Order: sequence, then structure tokens, then C-alpha cells
Amino acid sequence: MNEFRSSLLKLLDERGYIHQLTDAEALDALADRQVVPGYIGFDATASSLHVGSLFQIMLLRRMQQAGHKPIVLMGGGTTKVGDPSGKDESRKLLTTEEIDANIAGIRKVFERFLTFGDGPTDAIMVNNADWLDELSYIPFLREVGRHFTINRMLTFDSVRLRLDREQPLTFLEFNYMILQAYDFMELSRRVGCRLQLGGSDQWGNIVNGIELARRIDGTEIYGVTSPLITTADGAKMGKTAQGAVWLNEELLSPYDYWQFWRNTADADVGRFLRIYTDLPLEEIARLESLPGAEINQAKIVLATEATTMLHGKQAAEAAAVTARETFEGGGAGANLPTLTTGASVSVLEALTGLGFCASNGEAKRKIAEGAVRIDDQVISDPFLVIPVPRNPVKVSLGKKKHGLLVS
Repeated sequence: MNEFRSSLLKLLDERGYIHQLTDAEALDALADRQVVPGYIGFDATASSLHVGSLFQIMLLRRMQQAGHKPIVLMGGGTTKVGDPSGKDESRKLLTTEEIDANIAGIRKVFERFLTFGDGPTDAIMVNNADWLDELSYIPFLREVGRHFTINRMLTFDSVRLRLDREQPLTFLEFNYMILQAYDFMELSRRVGCRLQLGGSDQWGNIVNGIELARRIDGTEIYGVTSPLITTADGAKMGKTAQGAVWLNEELLSPYDYWQFWRNTADADVGRFLRIYTDLPLEEIARLESLPGAEINQAKIVLATEATTMLHGKQAAEAAAVTARETFEGGGAGANLPTLTTGASVSVLEALTGLGFCASNGEAKRKIAEGAVRIDDQVISDPFLVIPVPRNPVKVSLGKKKHGLLVS
């Protein structure tokens, strides 16, 4: 662990957020003597962020906890281009109306993690469409484009990896790194931003912004990158066999969100508690050292703390109670996903309607594998019609997916 003076870098370091820094000594000194405004950008490609973005949201939360000013940059402009980083193909181009609707859906999540306002350490949200949409092409090329060489741009991972795989990279996407660099310089001009944070795959883009601001404005700004988070089995954080783990409750219920964290691998518990909760480090050290099956108690704490932060204490406690009733008591917890039916419903409709299977074909395969249970009884008939009396009927897929049918 490094010896930092500022509370900001100390906090980020001890919680496991730091991968690389530009001019660590100067940034540490700056953060030790004044409030540092720092930003992370989020493109609005969907109506909700997923849990893979939670690391960045928590980074901004840590900034505010350390007495600094978080800036949430919504990519109303850059979403129209599409970040090629880590992608084998171009993103679908969205209309301005679709992007604005996505920003509205995303905005409410940040209000649960950050305090917004007009104070020196209050968070602000800005939209890069405010300046990118107003750029004139030739003046932009003359002012900004001349500072970027094609030679260097071709060495960036976002470009090189796409070309190495012989996947097309459009000129539109090729411009993304220039626009991101311009964002950093523009934020330093507009709101005094001195720091950009991001994943380790954004290092080159962050350095571009630092160099651009130095060359054009003579401004000293800084960058911090964080390790890309994968689970203990190497999977990308936020991706599961069932799809993305969304942060908006209309796309993923608080119970399913709680269950995602409860299913954390033993080897990830301590790391995730440090990154995704506000628990004291001493308590985390105790929890991650629990022996044998007792580590499950740490997973329950992780699930409840993470769900409380996003959905509130009441939803988190309800999810924990539902899980306990379902898994320990053999009952049907009241907060399980629910499908309203008539007096009866086919098992295929039940599985797809509850969101457990994406298609009837997948549902049939799960039934053939013996993975489907109705009121805890394994079923083998894919054409079964389930009577739905006044009492709810519990439908289970595997050990971790449970839902209720109600008439």
C-alpha cells in the first residue's frame, strides 16, 4: 500500500480502487490542500446502467466521502458516436430522443449514491452534448485535431484490438478518443475539473485529455485509473448467464439484485465488501476471515449492504427475509418475482413470463434437465398446465431462481 498524504488517495488506495495514476505526487499534494473536482463519463446506451458501472459510481462516492467534488458527465454527445473500447462491432446508433430518455432513466440512480447541490463538495451532473453538439467541424479540426497523430491513435487498444481482429472500425468511432479528450479540457474550463477517473482501459483516453489541456490551455490536470473488475472465475463484473444485472428496479427487482450479491464467490467477498459497501475496514477483515460455511454470513451482509445503498433499507431487509423463507424455511417469500395469471397457466408461459427463460425452447430444455420445480416438486412434462388457486404457486428454476404465480 502506498504512502499518500491526501485523504482522497488514501481512501482509494486502501479500498482497492487504484491501478495507475498520472503524476501521483502532484495529485496527492493538490488533493491534500484543496477540494478537487473530478469526473467520470457515462454513455447513455440504455435506460439503466448495470452493476458493471457500479465501480465507477462508487469511485465518485469515495471522492465525496473524502471531501472532494464529484462530476457525473452524461455522454449525450459521445453516445452519438459510441466508445469502441472492448467492442468487436459498432454500437447501434441512437436518436437524440432515445439518448435523452436513457439519461432520464440513469439519473435517478446517482441520486442514491451522491449528494447533489451547489456546495463546494456537492455533486453535479453535466451533459457533454451541451458543447459537443455545438462544435463546428473545421474549427474543431484546426484547434483540437492537429494535436492527434494517426500513428499514435492506431496504437490505442480500442483501435488496435478491433483492427487485429479484422473487425471494421468506422471513422465515427475513431473520433471517440478525440471527443473524450476534449471533454476533459472543456470540463476544466467550465467547472474547474482537475481529475478524470476511469477503468484501466481508459488510460490512453485520459492521458490524451491531460496532454490536450496542457498544450492548448497550459492547465495541469490528472488521471486515476482503476483495475477492471472481474469475478474470481474470470467473468466480467455485471454479466451473468441470465443477462445484465441492471441498477434500475423496473429492469431488475431488489430481490434479484440482493440475490446477485448473495451468490458472490467466497474468494470475492472481502474485495467486494471494500469496493461496494461503506462498512469499516476492520469489520470487513473480520467478515472475510470467517471460516468454512460461515462465509455465507459475510455474503448476506454484502447483499444487504449493497441493496440498501441502491434500493433502500426496507427493500434490502425484505429481500433478506424472502431469501431466508425461500431457502431455509422452504416457503414462498412475499417479495419473490410474481406473475399474475388466470385460473391456470402452462409451465412454459410461467417460465418465460417470470423471466427465468428467454424462450419456450430454453424452458423445454430446463424441464428436460430436471431443473424446474412447481411447489418444490420436480416436473418433467413440458406441456404441463399449472392450476393457480387462491394461494400462490411457487415456480423454481435451479437453486437460485424462484417466483410466484397468482390468479
